[in-house]
Amino acid sequence: MGRVSNKDAKSSFEDSFKRATSPMMTLLLLNEKPMYVYKLSQELEKRSKSTYKMNFLYPVLYRLQEQGYVCEYSQEITESHRTRNYYNITESGKEYLKFMLGKYRELLKAVDVVIENGLAEDTSYDMTDEDDESEE
Repeated sequence: MGRVSNKDAKSSFEDSFKRATSPMMTLLLLNEKPMYVYKLSQELEKRSKSTYKMNFLYPVLYRLQEQGYVCEYSQEITESHRTRNYYNITESGKEYLKFMLGKYRELLKAVDVVIENGLAEDTSYDMTDEDDESEE
């Protein structure tokens, strides 16, 4: 096993975080209104100021659909009978979203407590250094 570069480690952390939170983010947006994949992607990117980009929404949607949290329907969008597939949250999806949001907040608070306690004990950590790419 080779050493993982700082850039790869950052990318891996971000990818893992998105994998863990993408079902919640998807259901959160679909809880507002039905959307098609491109709109979901654009909405996530817009609301996060381009920080939270999801390139692979289809696998997330298919998994949520298999679990019964999302349903899909087609809607004609042009006179030439062109259709677009929309996704909508189901009642069980709304219940699951409530559960996920509660668990997310609980875990986030726990992580924040651990971080704050760690930072209080270790004054050598500088939070402004997080985006320093010079160590590649």
